[in-house]
Amino acid sequence: MAAREFFHDEDIQILPCESFHALFDSLAEDKSRFGIVAIENTIAGSLLENYQLIRDSGFTIIGEQKLRIKQNLCALRGETLESINEVISHPIALMQCGKYLDGHKNWKVVEFDDTANAARTIAKKQMNGVAAICGSLAANLYDLDILAEGIETNKHNFTRFLILAHSDQKEQTPTVSPDKASLVFAVEHNPGSLSQVLAIISFYGVNLTKIQSLPIIGREWEYLFYIDVSFSDYDRYCKSVEAIKPLTRDLKILGEYKQCELY
Repeated sequence: MAAREFFHDEDIQILPCESFHALFDSLAEDKSRFGIVAIENTIAGSLLENYQLIRDSGFTIIGEQKLRIKQNLCALRGETLESINEVISHPIALMQCGKYLDGHKNWKVVEFDDTANAARTIAKKQMNGVAAICGSLAANLYDLDILAEGIETNKHNFTRFLILAHSDQKEQTPTVSPDKASLVFAVEHNPGSLSQVLAIISFYGVNLTKIQSLPIIGREWEYLFYIDVSFSDYDRYCKSVEAIKPLTRDLKILGEYKQCELY
């Protein structure tokens, strides 16, 4: 869904991967591919593993896509709520629908690797009495009935995805004026070192939209800081990056891109 939203009407081929690690391996195999990686959800929080994968991969963030996550209870055609005795889905999706599931104590809840794959498995194996929690696109793809729509507990449920590409592939994408960037850096382990960096960013009129810290393996109590910033003046953003370089270590721009607005 994120791919279709981001690339609009372009003719694209979706290549599913078993894991995020497999996704990055797939990107490394073919420079013509783009990767779409979930990075945060408004309910479940950040996917910490993916920050490290993006930094280590060397791939460039060329865009972002935000999706309203709407969960549905889907099953084989002819099934009803009364005929269901088991529900399968990704653990995050199950968590997001906790209140609805609590209203059906007789259902066995089973964690699955992926929401869409749960729908696919039910269709492929013709699993009677089993329902999947998944999106409407998955239900349509695998010809399932939607027994209950919008069963997520919190309706303000959004996931943000990052679109990744090889650095040379970025040159082949449509030219847009970036107004957002993702950076990562470390700072000296001294009082006020991080606040100095953030103060400089603010001085140049650059808005900090997210900050995430992750430990540096092998350096106890030291952290990498992943930040997202937005800006209206690209030149002042560039100046802010230059200004913080003396105060940071291992500064890396993970990507400059157009931010996705929610309408």
